[in-house]
Amino acid sequence: MPATAAQIQYRQEWIKGFEQREALLRMTTTTEAVIKGNQATFLVADSGSATAVTRGVNGLIPARNDNLTQTTATLTEQHDLVQKTGFNIFQSQSDQREIAQDSTRGTINRKIDDQIITELNTGTQDTGATQTASVELALRALAILGNAKVPWDGNIFAAISPSFYAYIMRAPEFSSADYVPIKPMDNAAGAWRDQPMMYRWLNVNWIVHPGLPGAATSAEKCFMFHRSAIGHAVDTAGISAVAGYDEEQDYSYFRASAYTGAKLLQNTGIVVMNHDGSGHAAE
Repeated sequence: MPATAAQIQYRQEWIKGFEQREALLRMTTTTEAVIKGNQATFLVADSGSATAVTRGVNGLIPARNDNLTQTTATLTEQHDLVQKTGFNIFQSQSDQREIAQDSTRGTINRKIDDQIITELNTGTQDTGATQTASVELALRALAILGNAKVPWDGNIFAAISPSFYAYIMRAPEFSSADYVPIKPMDNAAGAWRDQPMMYRWLNVNWIVHPGLPGAATSAEKCFMFHRSAIGHAVDTAGISAVAGYDEEQDYSYFRASAYTGAKLLQNTGIVVMNHDGSGHAAE
């Protein structure tokens, strides 16, 4: 039997594991930068469904007050801390410092989306019984918003599950260039890709999100909502992603921190689309 001396080659460039690293939903909200304090108050103002009136018999125009509602988002501190000893870094494959910095940023971004999804899930308007995605389901959600006088002004978003997307892709109205300016199957610049970007259909900005409630089950919660229905606050001055080294104990640390909070501002601006995603669950 011939002698062998096998050698193991370890790839030094690391491969990213499958997890969400970007905040996909913060851009869909009404945002506020908090420089000091632990609360951000949003003012929702309207007429209170007032109607125009004629001048009174006394010759005066009746006066009224505007409907002003203040809603507060409370900020909480969010942190992610990774520690690695000098020997951990020395003996391990790939750039452990880069891995730690990348993972801490991703953890904070996921938390931002979790806060927004939690508030979206408090919405009380829904599309009724659970069903699979269809053009009719999308139009029903849009009609509910329209009946609530939500403007179709380009600021309506839909956060959908991968399963919802898989079903709606079967509808020519969603996937055909006859109906939409960007084809989902197109590989050209501007096409659908795994980045925080949107697909536009029915004058709605559609975002596929893997972290929606009940994902891949028969009770998924997808959302159609107006930007003015959800507020999100973050202390932009306090966002930090730091790396340091403790000489006495010989360990490196990597920390990402942010002070953030989300709040439902207008319930009528959110529709919960009850979706059955179990048909696309892994077996």
